[in-house]
Amino acid sequence: MMNLKKFCSSVLFFFIYLTATAQPLTHQQRQDLINHKIADLISKMTLEEKVKQMVHHAPAIERLNIPAYNWWNEALHGIARSGNATVFPQAIGLAATFDEDLAYRTADAISDEARAIYNAAIKNDHHLKYAGLTFWTPNVNIFRDPRWGRGQETYGEDPYLTSRMGLNFVKGLQGNNPDFLKVAACAKHFAVHSGPEKLRHVFDAEVSKKDLFETYLPAFKTLVVEGGVESVMCAYNRTNTEPCCGSKELLVNILRNSWGFKGHVVSDCWALADIDKGHQFTKNPVESVALSFKKGVNLNCGDEYYPYLIDAVKQGLVSEEEINQSLAVLLRTRFKLGMFDTGIPNPYDTISASSINSSAHRKIALESAQKSIVLLKNNAVLPLKSNIGYLFLTGPNATSIDALLGNYYGINQNMITVQEGIAGHLDPGSLLQYKQGFLADRANVNPFDWTTGDAKEADAVVVVMGLSGNFEGEEGESIASPDFGDRLNYDLPQNQIDFLKKLRKGNTKPIIVIVTAGSPVNMSAISELADAVLFAWYPGEEGGNAIADILFGKVSPSGRLPITFPKSLDQLPAYENYSMEGRTYRYMQEEPLYPFGYGLSYTKFSYEDLQLSEKLIKKGESVKLSFSLKNKGKVAAEEVVQLYIKRENDSIATPLFSLKGFKRVAVKAGESVPLSFTITPEMMTIIDNDGKNLLESGTVTVFIGGALPVQRSLDLGMSKGLSAAFEIK
Repeated sequence: MMNLKKFCSSVLFFFIYLTATAQPLTHQQRQDLINHKIADLISKMTLEEKVKQMVHHAPAIERLNIPAYNWWNEALHGIARSGNATVFPQAIGLAATFDEDLAYRTADAISDEARAIYNAAIKNDHHLKYAGLTFWTPNVNIFRDPRWGRGQETYGEDPYLTSRMGLNFVKGLQGNNPDFLKVAACAKHFAVHSGPEKLRHVFDAEVSKKDLFETYLPAFKTLVVEGGVESVMCAYNRTNTEPCCGSKELLVNILRNSWGFKGHVVSDCWALADIDKGHQFTKNPVESVALSFKKGVNLNCGDEYYPYLIDAVKQGLVSEEEINQSLAVLLRTRFKLGMFDTGIPNPYDTISASSINSSAHRKIALESAQKSIVLLKNNAVLPLKSNIGYLFLTGPNATSIDALLGNYYGINQNMITVQEGIAGHLDPGSLLQYKQGFLADRANVNPFDWTTGDAKEADAVVVVMGLSGNFEGEEGESIASPDFGDRLNYDLPQNQIDFLKKLRKGNTKPIIVIVTAGSPVNMSAISELADAVLFAWYPGEEGGNAIADILFGKVSPSGRLPITFPKSLDQLPAYENYSMEGRTYRYMQEEPLYPFGYGLSYTKFSYEDLQLSEKLIKKGESVKLSFSLKNKGKVAAEEVVQLYIKRENDSIATPLFSLKGFKRVAVKAGESVPLSFTITPEMMTIIDNDGKNLLESGTVTVFIGGALPVQRSLDLGMSKGLSAAFEIK
């Protein structure tokens, strides 16, 4: 019977081959050809060869013309750990742009460089880690607590913003060719993963069904269902007792069965070892491997566990046919990427090294950095004049490359620091002096202070302070973090604040503070001491130029906070608590220091003439909301228009507000533009305690504005938004 099947398969292959020689393959013919080739390759492999192909550093099988391939590659905000590449703003900074198109264009540029690097590597017969086409990005975990050091890798605390930015990033990475993936993106870390870093190998993130489907899963679902993301990475932690890389609920019931995911699942690196060693969920490595494999993990990042699949087969825990089916999924990804001949040329093979850190990509990096910077305070001291008489610059992050990078970064020979950016923007004849002034994280050893006195002679002082990837990030990356990359202390190093106090004492000249960080920090003292404050995140290679563009008014600031800045950690639940009660703008009752969606401009916007197409609708109908946005100031600027919805239910906890739409709009000085949103039935739903969508009768309140519609936004200087309500009968 098996010989007959092989014969029939060969006949089909021969028929397709003959067809291909006469005319181009159709898409379906190409898929049939790929399926045949995959089956043929697997049939010729030994069990040991099959298992080795399911580890991230898959070796070559020369007799089958299968080249070696390393699946481990990073591209969080540019190609990382692979040499020369464009360094875009860190992901949290990209989120602060609230710009879906920019997310797409950034990822499209990154995938160009990925292909260029890969093409060059293959030409030189290099098959190394970080030079492949399967990228373990984006990170669409929810940044639920500012203590998490890896929150900088995410798109913030809101599931809708995360969904939209992540979706467009995936589309930009994977391309739109029907026959080939440009690169393969990966949605990570699935799921309910956001610290503590120290406990990630043993921790059980306990979460309600409501929070799971309302907060932690929507972005993953969007990337799978709408984005067709090729890969999903399962997390280190457990979720509701099950290890994420061995979870029937997450990997089988939700990902495969409910969402219809057809791509491959990769473990986080060495996460399979955690199943028995950390979580002690199984008795030994063979059981751990069998559990994760049977739940759908196709690829093992790490080299010590999937070899146990051979023992699992011998013990009857896994069948070789199941291994064949799982390996076929991995090989299909490689075929989609054009690593094997499929009868048609791969258009991405022609992308050359000239795209790497090209001028076009640097322009996108600059635009992204400009749009990401958030103006937190301005006592009418910004923008500065480029012909200012004497500008004094101080602070360790003014000349720091690390302050541009964050984590998972690339490098190149032209990183523009804040000092370089400012120097390049001043007119000839203006005096600029720089002294570091203070150390990043400890008091100066030398008691002499030649900085604060000189600074008081200047017309204005710019202080660049904050954090870098040395203080926050992943478990082993942040060498200056005492908490494994997390920031359990919300404050900046005290010596930085002490220096600012000393600089302020007796100084009536404007003091402008620029803070670099990838997460919220306690800005209370800085806000009191400074005349203007810019939050710059980790702005990438053009960060210095972007900051200078804002400082000198070449560009009006337009970044918005993608995460709430609490006044103190006392306002938040315990870090280990994964309930959303009291967390993020959606459930936090306390008044924040800076609200979600907040960010000032050099102009004032006015929201006017809000109209609803209907005041009473039936379930399943939509409502159109229209209004005008006017720039009442004297400079052209961009506004981030935000749509929030509020629904209430007596028996189910509902968000205080839910972001359901946003648009970045450029408006000339004195002009108005008409805008609209369509409020769909999906936007009107709430999530019940069983995690199900519920569309109820009752009132739907909608809010339009440039920030979260709370009093704190108005107190900080944001324009007043508009609200309206309609009924569902």
